[in-house]
Amino acid sequence: MTEEIERTFKYLLYSRALRSIALIYSSLAFSLYLSALHVSLVKIGLVAALVLFSTIFLTLLYGAIGDRKGFKTEMIIGETVTFVGLAIIAFSASVPLIVIGMILAGLSGSAGGMRGSFSPGSSAFIANNYRDERERVKKFSSVSLVASVSAIGGSIMFSSVSELGRLFGLLSAYRLLFATSTILVGVSVLLLSKLNEVGKKKKTTRIMRMESWQYLKKVIIVNALGGAGTGLILPLLPLWLKLRYNANSFGIGLLFTAVYLFTALGLYLSMKYSYKFRLLNVVAETRIVGAVLVLAVALSPYFILAAVFYLVRSIVLGFGSPSRTNVNIRGISNEDYGTASSIQGTATRIAQLSAGASGYLMDISLPLPLLLGGLFQFASGVCYKFLFKKDSQK
Repeated sequence: MTEEIERTFKYLLYSRALRSIALIYSSLAFSLYLSALHVSLVKIGLVAALVLFSTIFLTLLYGAIGDRKGFKTEMIIGETVTFVGLAIIAFSASVPLIVIGMILAGLSGSAGGMRGSFSPGSSAFIANNYRDERERVKKFSSVSLVASVSAIGGSIMFSSVSELGRLFGLLSAYRLLFATSTILVGVSVLLLSKLNEVGKKKKTTRIMRMESWQYLKKVIIVNALGGAGTGLILPLLPLWLKLRYNANSFGIGLLFTAVYLFTALGLYLSMKYSYKFRLLNVVAETRIVGAVLVLAVALSPYFILAAVFYLVRSIVLGFGSPSRTNVNIRGISNEDYGTASSIQGTATRIAQLSAGASGYLMDISLPLPLLLGGLFQFASGVCYKFLFKKDSQK
C-alpha cells in the first residue's frame, strides 16, 4: 500500500500544476476583469470580501467531509465546485452571475500567493499519508514547488490579455482565458480520482479532540493576523500596481511570472536546506522578513524597485511555506486533520475579509493597504515565535 500511495502521489502534483495555471490566471484577472466590467474600486473590494466570506462555509463543509469520507473525496468535491464556478465566469456576461462564479471558484484570495499547499484538503491528505515530519516537509515542498513553477503558465495567460484584447476585444479575451482555465480544472478533477490514501483513525468526536483544539487555538491566532495582512495586500494587488505605477497587464503578468520563479527557488532551497534549521525559526523569521519587504514595496516610488523587493519576498516566503504548513498541523491528532485544516483555513479567510477595506484605503492613500497589511504579517511572525516556543522544544 505504501508503494501504491507513493506511486500515485504524482497525480496530486499533476493536478496541482493544472489547478495552479488556472487559478493564478483567474486570481490575477479578478480585480481587472471586474474593473473592465465597470465595477467601481470600492465595490471590487466589497466583492472580494463577499467571496472570502462565502468560502468560509465551503471550507468548513469540506473539512467535515474529509474527516468522515476521506481527504481524496474532499479534494474532488472542492475541485468540482471550482470547475463549476469558473465555467459560470467564462460563459456569463451578467455581473451578479460572475460574482456567484467567483464565490464558487474561491477567487480573490491570493493573487500571486501560494494559496497554501493546494487546499486544506491537500494539506490534510499529505499529513495523513506521511507521518514522518521530514517527509511531510518534502511533500509539502514538492506540491508548492510544482504550484509555483506551474503558476508561470497562469501569469503568461494573464500577460496575453492585452494582445488578445486587441484581436477579440478586452472582455472576450478575459472570457476566453477563463474558459481555458475551466478546462484545466476539469482535467485536474480526473487526476485527483487516481489518488490512493492511507486509512485514518475513525472519527471519535463530533468536532475535535481537546488536545487538538488546544494546539489549534494558537494556529488560529497567527493565521488570523497573517490573513488580515494578506487580505489587505493581495486581492487587489494587480489593480494596485496599475494605479500606483500605471502598469499594464503585460508588465504585471511579467512581474508575477518572475514571482513564481523566485518562489520556486525558495521552495527548492527549502527542500535542500530547511531541515538544517529549527522549524519554528524558519516559520517565524521568514514571515517577519516578508512583512518588512511588503512595507518596502508600499513605499517604493518606482515600479522596478517595488518589483525587486517583491521578488526577494517571494524567495523568503517560498522558503518558509512548507515549514509553516507543517507547524500548523504538527500538534493535531490524525483523526482531526480535516476539521483542523478547514478551521485554520476558515480563520485565515475570516481575517482576509479585510480585503473589503482595501478599496477604501486605496481611495485614501495608495500605499495604505500594503503598509497596514505588512504590519499585520509582522505581528503574525512575532506570535509564531512566542506561541509555539514550548511546542518546538518537545
